[in-house]
Amino acid sequence: MACIELKDVALDLPIYDVQGRSLKKKVLRMGRRNRIAEGNDGVVVVRALNGVTVRFESGDRIGLIGHNGAGKSTLLRVMAGIYPPTAGTVTCEGKAVPLLDISLGMDDNSTGMQNIRLRGLLLGMSDSEIKAKTQEIAEFCELGDYLDLPIRTYSSGMRVRLAFAISTAVDAEILLLDEVIGVGDASFLNKAEARLADLRSRAEIVVLATHSNKQISKVCNKALWMERGRIRAFGPVDDVMAQYEAATA
Repeated sequence: MACIELKDVALDLPIYDVQGRSLKKKVLRMGRRNRIAEGNDGVVVVRALNGVTVRFESGDRIGLIGHNGAGKSTLLRVMAGIYPPTAGTVTCEGKAVPLLDISLGMDDNSTGMQNIRLRGLLLGMSDSEIKAKTQEIAEFCELGDYLDLPIRTYSSGMRVRLAFAISTAVDAEILLLDEVIGVGDASFLNKAEARLADLRSRAEIVVLATHSNKQISKVCNKALWMERGRIRAFGPVDDVMAQYEAATA
């Protein structure tokens, strides 16, 4: 049974490009509730997460809600192991696949076919899995002979379609999604939404960060409201959404 558990997790992110005494003071004055501070080495740090304790179990479909900068994407990256926590612990049982940047690891000078393997390996797929799924990926992205050309020759829409097809071919026990992915024209978007729905159905746990309340109500059975790097509320999606909408009305 898959699960993710965070216990008193905090994360400090350094801001290395704040130079000059006056600019540093200005940034530090922007800090609210001690979220921005200066470390012992003089580097400005932002407390992106603070005191996060939560557990997700098999069957959970979690929608992360909150304003920009609330900590939703950062929380996904901590659960994915991209950011190690500054304090606290993260326990993950099951294969977690983060679909946070679907183009990550793709090489402009390699062909579409070569990038299927590169991106597949980055997502934790074995060579045998990639070989078994290559034809299906090629058919889904509808790029035909372009798959034999370097992706630097692709339009932005073609690149996204290829990246989306590869990323959603993976088998995940825990699926971490950041925002809904736009992938071109209406006919392909319908295919993409159906493919995402299938991917979500096959995962034991899904955690989705999005600004679409409609999408969360449709997909999720629970919601986690983030505010200033902390959990404001967690529970049944209708209850938490009602609290959030009342507070932000």
